[in-house]
This record gives sequence, structure tokens and C-alpha cells, in this order.
Amino acid sequence: VQLQASGGGLEQAGESMRLSCAAPGRIFMSYVMGWFRQAPGKEREFVAAITWRGSTRYADSVKERFTISRDNGKNMVYLQMNSLKPEDTAVYYCAADPSLIQFLGGRSNFWGLGTQVTVSS
Repeated sequence: VQLQASGGGLEQAGESMRLSCAAPGRIFMSYVMGWFRQAPGKEREFVAAITWRGSTRYADSVKERFTISRDNGKNMVYLQMNSLKPEDTAVYYCAADPSLIQFLGGRSNFWGLGTQVTVSS
């Protein structure tokens, strides 16, 4: 069982990009879902999360710029990234877990393969 992330690519600083994550089954719509990222030479870090009820959490570094949303009818989660910065360059991973605590701690049970986001200055 794997999540499918897509939508990465190369973009200039200040521009926008949207990532999508497809969940393989409706069971995931009761899970916390969201995104982590890992830049070269750095630890994986939390980006954003959304509960099945739509409550959201964001890393301080992306607040006011990124928006996470979900469409439970389509088993999809999205990350709208605006005002991109070069420091947003990383591989972005979609993740899911029944527990918000587990999710925020980076211990989700389900992960996608990741999609590369590169922001040029």
C-alpha cells in the first residue's frame, strides 16, 4: 500500500506549485494526511498536515505561503505552495497515519515515494 505523490518540478522563486497525493483507498480519508520534505544533506522535516475533519497544522517556515487541503470524495490531498523560495527545494513526501501525534513525529505508517521540488533563485 503506497501513497502516490505528484506535481513536483522546477519553478522560479516567487512562483507557485501544487503537489497532489493520491491515497489508494477510502480508509485513508479517516487518517491524518500531509507532507514532509527532505533537502540534500538535511533531516526530513514536517511541512503540513490535515486531519479528516479538515484541521490543519503547518511548519513555521511555510505558514502564510503553503495551504494543505483534501478531497475525501476523490481520496486526494493537495499542497498549494505559493511564494516559493530556494530553501523550499527538497523531495516532498506524502504521508498518512491514524494518529496525529505519530504523524507529527514523522512516524507515519504510510509514505509515498516522494516528488522533487526545485526552486531556482
